[in-house]
Amino acid sequence: MGKILAIDDDITVQIVLQELLESEGHHVAIASDGEEGIHQAEQLRPDLIICDWMMPQLDGLAVCKHVKANPALSSTFFILLTARELVTDRVIGLDSGADDFLSKPIDTEELMARVRAGLRLSKTLKDLQRVQSQLIQSEKMSSIGQLVAGVAHEINNPVTFIYSNLSHLQEYTQDLIDLVQLYQKEVNQPSEAIQTKLESIDLNFMLQDLPKIIGSMQHGSDRIRQIVLSLQEFTHFERSGLQCIQINEALENTLLILGHRLQSNATNQQIQLIKNYGKLPSIESYAAQINQAFLQILNNAIDAIESSSLYSPSHPGCLTIQTETLSENRVLIRIADNGPGISESVKSQIFDPFFSTKPVGSGTGLGLSMVYQIIVQQHQGTIECISHPQKGTEFKIELPIRIQSAKSSDRPGIKTEYFAVQQPE
Repeated sequence: MGKILAIDDDITVQIVLQELLESEGHHVAIASDGEEGIHQAEQLRPDLIICDWMMPQLDGLAVCKHVKANPALSSTFFILLTARELVTDRVIGLDSGADDFLSKPIDTEELMARVRAGLRLSKTLKDLQRVQSQLIQSEKMSSIGQLVAGVAHEINNPVTFIYSNLSHLQEYTQDLIDLVQLYQKEVNQPSEAIQTKLESIDLNFMLQDLPKIIGSMQHGSDRIRQIVLSLQEFTHFERSGLQCIQINEALENTLLILGHRLQSNATNQQIQLIKNYGKLPSIESYAAQINQAFLQILNNAIDAIESSSLYSPSHPGCLTIQTETLSENRVLIRIADNGPGISESVKSQIFDPFFSTKPVGSGTGLGLSMVYQIIVQQHQGTIECISHPQKGTEFKIELPIRIQSAKSSDRPGIKTEYFAVQQPE
């Protein structure tokens, strides 16, 4: 059954509409004027709106224009309730965005028929939006995957050359240092030219600092190689179908990519990261998609922390990740932040396509919708948002270890080893 908003300043009409619609099992909300109707529409995101044309202050046409101008409500089926029968009036209503008309006095059978038709169309439009969001996100991820895979490959070649030669450089440098030190022992009285050069280059400092420089180069190349490997693991661009993956490892790869956002910078202080990884078996997964879901949730958590008015040196941001095995075929992932939290009215809409709480231009509203599709529809899991204003937000994700509907030809061999990231003391 659908969510229906009825807007009318006549209390008798309100009662009639509510009783008739609720008798059919619909959830009905009532607004007594245009302003209240717009407010409730933005909060409830109904499937269908029935609105009286003639009302004080904001009439039905103004409400309809406002609803259709809102991207989050534009697909809502809008029925104008009116006693007007002239074609010119109907044309004005259609030009304002109305989808259908219902004549006064209300005929019960006509009301129910138009509501059923409107709800069917509303459902079809939402299904199309959902497919559209999938296509947009899939195309975006395909392009990003190709870009990241290409960049990782191009970086990997020179880095591998540097990394493989650093050990030789370190060995040769140490040999030269040993030779210089041996020469200093054997030659007590170097020439004046050599003495002058030794003083100008500060040989003792150079002999101490050169191994440190090579060590820093080794550390830097290790870091670059680790990032490249994480990018390759994150995209899994060359793979298709189900893969056996380690959830803890996938989270680590995602965190490595987001590492720069957790560190302090000119505008934000460092975000504390708490990891409590349990002992998990390998699970069946579409690796690139599940990584994208983790990236979206973690990115949103960091955005929430940075946008919080509570975020300050005395109240640092904190991101908590916890994993555990629930049963023989279920694992649990918890991702929590101490940001501003989400209100109940917003929480009920966060998985809807094109819904976003971010400013215009800052978000597409596709992220969490795609997360829901990846977790629930593609991986047969569940995702739950637990949040209260000013108390942070937690996402609880349950995933099956083995996807039941997978074809045997697509199913990878399940590994029995476990992966658990050890935390520093």
